[in-house]
Amino acid sequence: MSATARITLRYDVPATTASWVLPEEPMPESTPHDHTVELIRCLLAHWVARTARNAQVARNLAVRWLREHPNVGIDPDVCLIEPKTPEGDELESLRTWLPGHPAPRLAVEVVSGSNARKDYVSAPERYAASGTTELWVFDPRLAGPRAQGGPFRLQQWLRDDDEVFRRVVAGDGPFFSPAVQAWVFAVDEGRKLRIAADAEGTRWWETAEEAERAAKEAALARVAELEALLSHPKP
Repeated sequence: MSATARITLRYDVPATTASWVLPEEPMPESTPHDHTVELIRCLLAHWVARTARNAQVARNLAVRWLREHPNVGIDPDVCLIEPKTPEGDELESLRTWLPGHPAPRLAVEVVSGSNARKDYVSAPERYAASGTTELWVFDPRLAGPRAQGGPFRLQQWLRDDDEVFRRVVAGDGPFFSPAVQAWVFAVDEGRKLRIAADAEGTRWWETAEEAERAAKEAALARVAELEALLSHPKP
């Protein structure tokens, strides 16, 4: 076997362990972590709005999958739920045993230096157990462990037809996301995550604020062009 050959390691994950109990108080976030997560949430939320999808985007929402152990779960930095739950934006906790509460179609974790091992090891196992379809793990500061070839700027995990939750990307990216049918990039020297409609990264997704600002700038440019034509009419 060559030194560059890829080997797949596969193992079963329990539906719960004692370490998966959700904390009663939310974990504090640093300002850079908060800004990075909020940008991802805004990009996904504007995509849902402009495409009129029957979906919702949540941040730090408790996701639970065992009726008999309701305190076991995970709270993604960002998650996409599709179809939308009956509670909509009033949803306080996603409980996948309830009607209309599907497992997240997509979850996103941004690695923090204080809890990097959780995002690299525990988080994929929990998302595998929860039924989540796709997971992105974004490590902007490369704070993750060096074990198994890491740290990695971007990881993508996908659930296949056999219900195996498999890591298919571990590197700098970009990669294609089936959940949003778009490409995921680490930009600004790897410190931010952005999404584009094309593999070349020329058609970037915008947040609602960015789209509004771009529309205003385009309108001002049209007004300036019209004023220039009126002040200098062609002979």
